[in-house]
Amino acid sequence: MRPLRSLFLWAAAALCLAACGTASDDAVIPHPASVEELPGSFRIHAPMALSVEAPVEAAEALTGYLKTTPLPIDTAEPDAAKNYLRLELSDDERIPASEEGYVLSVRPAGITIAARGEAGLFYGLQTLLQLHEQFGSRIPAQRIVDAPRFAYRGLHLDVSRNFFDKEFVKKQLRMMASLKLNRLHWHLTDGAGWRIQIDRYPLLTEVAAWRRGATWQQWRDGGAKYCRFDDPEASGGYYTKEEIREVVAYADSLHITVIPEIEFPGHAVGALASYPWLGCTGEQYEVRQTWDIDDRVFCIGKETTFEFIEGVLEEVVGLFPSEYIHIGGDECPTVMWEKCPHCKARMKAEGLRRPRQLQNYATARVEKFLNARGRRLIGWDEILEGGLAPNATVMSWRGESGGIEAAKQKHDVIMTPNTYLYFDYYQAKDTENEPFGIGGYLPMERVYSYEPMPASLTPEEQQYIKGVQANLWTEYIATFSHAQYMVLPRWAALCEVQWSTPDKKNYEDFLSRLPRLIKWYDAEG
Repeated sequence: MRPLRSLFLWAAAALCLAACGTASDDAVIPHPASVEELPGSFRIHAPMALSVEAPVEAAEALTGYLKTTPLPIDTAEPDAAKNYLRLELSDDERIPASEEGYVLSVRPAGITIAARGEAGLFYGLQTLLQLHEQFGSRIPAQRIVDAPRFAYRGLHLDVSRNFFDKEFVKKQLRMMASLKLNRLHWHLTDGAGWRIQIDRYPLLTEVAAWRRGATWQQWRDGGAKYCRFDDPEASGGYYTKEEIREVVAYADSLHITVIPEIEFPGHAVGALASYPWLGCTGEQYEVRQTWDIDDRVFCIGKETTFEFIEGVLEEVVGLFPSEYIHIGGDECPTVMWEKCPHCKARMKAEGLRRPRQLQNYATARVEKFLNARGRRLIGWDEILEGGLAPNATVMSWRGESGGIEAAKQKHDVIMTPNTYLYFDYYQAKDTENEPFGIGGYLPMERVYSYEPMPASLTPEEQQYIKGVQANLWTEYIATFSHAQYMVLPRWAALCEVQWSTPDKKNYEDFLSRLPRLIKWYDAEG
């Protein structure tokens, strides 16, 4: 039975608790750190009198957000003594130290959310929205004190293999916000498509954003051929700069930071198809065998390669205010570099002994470029090979070993092991009735069981584990419904791994709370 379908069987019984529930029945996800049950309940009998004690810009943002939610509010009587919703920025010592922490107090007279930062008020509202969805107009009185375990709580979305428009991305952002995720890792370039407008290099979107074959499989099996945007058989798309600004601004309004990924130096087929001089041979890109797709890499021996990537990143930095810029770095073969005279010359000039060290050289150059612009480089765990760039952050995907090694070297780490957090893996052992997936088996229970802090690290080394992220790769996912099926409800399990401390996690309790999300999923389509 499919996981989402089975949830509907639980939902009817669970939802009937709402009419007579208490704080102990709360079905909030992720589960708050502390819930204290208080006498009585708060009844919403009219629009709540809203007051916001915060700087004008923050107050306007929170008020504007509330107007998009089901919570009824009225700004005409901010000093009302009853039926109120008060949002307060405060440095009261009873409030969690984290800027994302909050205290939510529900009392018969009204509701107060207090926090040190605007993000904390926003997350307190997410909890309130879940309580409102569960209990309706009569919310049990209670005091919730809550804060996240990890500062980085991410989701990766691949739009290269199969393109999804901006409205799809915005819908993912809304769901992320409801579960208190705060980083969208946007995989914008890869061998199967270049999805971001770059003014300096227009062929990237005139050619590399368009291909023969509606899906990634059709494109791959048909010889991985690109075409111009005006070709009658063209399939694909890209985001204009205006669309990217719109998505980034929308994410910011939900307290989500968008981290762009520009693949370098591997997964370069799209760029090489547009500008052949970026490759080692300088010849027009052509795939003779399907495995040739991954052999095509940027030439590290040519200065024009670095002029290109720096030109691209200059425009990327202008679009994304994110502290991090992701440069990929995964699955980069050295076969072309081993026979390239330009790369050999670079190795000799830089005193490099192995072709693999060319990747470290390239990563270090790009990191220096980004650091000079106030940004930090993050890459997949392959950037460890050949020596890690000085200030790089490592995203550990091939299990946990890369993250462990990076933490021992005192580098920041984001844990995203494929063994626990790859949402393109199947959710059931019997795949006959499942949508097609890339393979593997990753049930919700395994996602929930993940503990991001490796026991092999000392407490000092564990401090370098900054967060957790799940990845949705889309080689075999081409539609909205398929993508949603793969992430739901595993997303809910993910958010408790990211937010809750181990002592607050209980899988059976989580399952009892999970059906509450069904109504919300349905409302969101």
